[in-house]
Amino acid sequence: MTEKPPSITFRLDPRSGVAPYRQLVDQVRNAMVSGLLREGDQLPSLRDVVTQITINPNTVHRAYRELEHLGIAEGRAGLGTFITSYSSRPFDATERESLERKLRDTITEARHFGISEEQILELITLAFRQDGDVRT
Repeated sequence: MTEKPPSITFRLDPRSGVAPYRQLVDQVRNAMVSGLLREGDQLPSLRDVVTQITINPNTVHRAYRELEHLGIAEGRAGLGTFITSYSSRPFDATERESLERKLRDTITEARHFGISEEQILELITLAFRQDGDVRT
């Protein structure tokens, strides 16, 4: 059986104030939430990430180790790093704070474009429906 190619492309924002390894971890988490990455998907190899975004290999290694520590990914000797299921993993305070910050930033941006509260709520509802994982 042939492995699927990695389905995530990393980007770094040097102006974000967020450590590069944390940006990689957050991008994997976001890709899982959005459905881009699912259990069993392979992450890009360390070498591929280093080439893709010109980053220190130790930084990528640190990010992947953090993902393993969080139970989001697992390294398989000679094969690479793969996404594991973490749906039963608790939602910690740091994750909540990060998500709240992203939501506030999105709301601020929407208001900047003149979008009303009702329209923002409609967009959120639409996003849930498109995600296909609405829990009512």
